[in-house]
Amino acid sequence: MIKQGESKNRSIALLSLVLAGEVIFFLPFVLVRVFRPTLLQVFEISNLELGLFFSLYGIVAMASYFFGGPLADRFHARSLIAIALWTTGLGGLIMAMIPSTDVLMLLYAYWGFTTIFLFWAALIRATREWGGESFQGKAFGLLEGGRGLTAAIIASLALILFSWLIPSELDVSFSTQRNASFQYVILSVTAITFIVGFMAWYFIPKKELLIRERKNKASLNTIIELIKKPTIWMQAIIIICAYVAYKITDDISLYAYDVLGFDEVKAASVGTAAIWMRPVFAVLAGYLADKYSGSNVIIASFTLMTIGGLLISSGLLDNVAWLILLIMTSTLVGVYGLRGVYFAIMQESGIPLVATGTAVGIMSVIGYTPDIFMSPLMGYLLDSYPGAQGHHYVLLVLALFSFIGLVTSFRFRKITQKA
Repeated sequence: MIKQGESKNRSIALLSLVLAGEVIFFLPFVLVRVFRPTLLQVFEISNLELGLFFSLYGIVAMASYFFGGPLADRFHARSLIAIALWTTGLGGLIMAMIPSTDVLMLLYAYWGFTTIFLFWAALIRATREWGGESFQGKAFGLLEGGRGLTAAIIASLALILFSWLIPSELDVSFSTQRNASFQYVILSVTAITFIVGFMAWYFIPKKELLIRERKNKASLNTIIELIKKPTIWMQAIIIICAYVAYKITDDISLYAYDVLGFDEVKAASVGTAAIWMRPVFAVLAGYLADKYSGSNVIIASFTLMTIGGLLISSGLLDNVAWLILLIMTSTLVGVYGLRGVYFAIMQESGIPLVATGTAVGIMSVIGYTPDIFMSPLMGYLLDSYPGAQGHHYVLLVLALFSFIGLVTSFRFRKITQKA
């Protein structure tokens, strides 16, 4: 039975993991998701250029995933996570200066290292330890749900700050005032990133015994044994398909702006509303995963995404805004549900706890390749086919990858049930 003091410490530790897990990605990703039209204008870049920045981020991240995985099996999570947050925050100070296109490109490469090498596998390993053997779905559902709630709160505050600072009427100084307003938003997020780094340092506990056990067991043999497992590769494919869908949520605010005819503030409001859905459905998916198995929740999520992607990409409903938003909502149920459970199925895969960091590194090298190709692809489609057509093609990509994920998850369930 968990004592009251121990329960409180566990809650604070989980809160620190949740905040760290989302805040570290706010500067490179969430600001774009909420303020994409504004960011493109402030930095004077195209969708394709922004996509190339994300691609460079992804290339650096791929190497960081691989080498950061074994690192997370050898060192304390709190140290790795705190340093990652502080170094990421330094990049925010540069971004707030509204640098040139070349500097912004290098900044995304830098973030590809700071947000992944020391951070990602350490976060997943610490979360798996928190959940123990019986509550993997709950642990990862709460992590993703909490991350979603964090994103929603900070995005909403950033939106309020931006809408309060930006001038209500266009005049000759509008561009300068808009840029200054966005700078305040960037600096606010940067300050939060540094603060959460100190929280991680003080409240995420050390795991001395597990650390020593990992130092003895993490080796090249462990990597080889994990690579031989077919479920590792299936889980990696599931992550690819889920992450493609999540990357496409970057298009929500721009879709509202281009296709539904919303202004900048209303379009950002749609993006923020979508983020508010994330905590609800990620936590729900986590609890359902513990009750009905993670693979079943994944199958249901991919089904919703496939249907939603096909309906919106058809273009038949573009003039019915409320119906588009309703279908988009059901699609996001699947997207955010998946993010709550796709690492929770490591236990179904039979991956040992002491090899968690290494396994996460292997899966992530494959699973997060959309960081390389998805943003440039979206940028190309949106720039080459202006208006609704480009968005339809983006949603068709969502439907295609969702179907691949659906087929893979059926196969994964079949293999793990036999085992």
